[in-house]
Amino acid sequence: MIENKVAYITGGTKGIGFGMAKILLENGVSVAFSGRKRDDVEKAEHELQKYSKNVLGIVSDVRSLESEQEAVKSITEKFGRLDFVIANAGLGIFKPVDELSAEEWNDMIETNLTGVFYTLKASVEELKKTEGYYITVSSLAGANFFENGTGYNASKFGVVGFTQAAMIDLRKYNIKSTVIMPGSVATHFNGNIPSEKDEWKIQPEDMGNLVLDILKMNPRVLPSKIEFRATKPAK
Repeated sequence: MIENKVAYITGGTKGIGFGMAKILLENGVSVAFSGRKRDDVEKAEHELQKYSKNVLGIVSDVRSLESEQEAVKSITEKFGRLDFVIANAGLGIFKPVDELSAEEWNDMIETNLTGVFYTLKASVEELKKTEGYYITVSSLAGANFFENGTGYNASKFGVVGFTQAAMIDLRKYNIKSTVIMPGSVATHFNGNIPSEKDEWKIQPEDMGNLVLDILKMNPRVLPSKIEFRATKPAK
């Protein structure tokens, strides 16, 4: 059902994106992934080739529509199609609203929110051809606000609304859309260094297996919004 299909994952050099790429490659999907830094992309591509040779690392910045258009062009030139697009790239800066700079605000909005639009805009015509799947990674912060989270909350609330509205726009083309809202994930996000203390958290491979389950569902069903959290929070 998903073997020989092609996926594009933004922000795939580590963490959630890398975990998704690994699981999809192990299950017969060809995977293209992107990151901003060439060294990070090349390192991740080398690591992912352990699971399958059908992998392509791309240097792209989701804040640029032209960059994402070039990424999609590279994918179709190599693999001939594009079936699954996973808009995962994101960042978080957590400060009180009176201390958050305009630059920090714009960086979060442009990466976390505008980026998911640019990724879809660049790929939607290919998804129409394959009647594909568009998935975004928001956060539980897209439904629950908290102190020092103004910019991050705004961007992730926006991703939820954007994806839900895009789902309605795109389903007439038989394109499915899902927004995933994870809680705490064991990644390098916000300066964290994953270790044994993160064992209670969602692991990147858990996110990959969730995406795999979504893609394998019967086409007649659509899990349009998924909250995904650790079973037990840290004590």
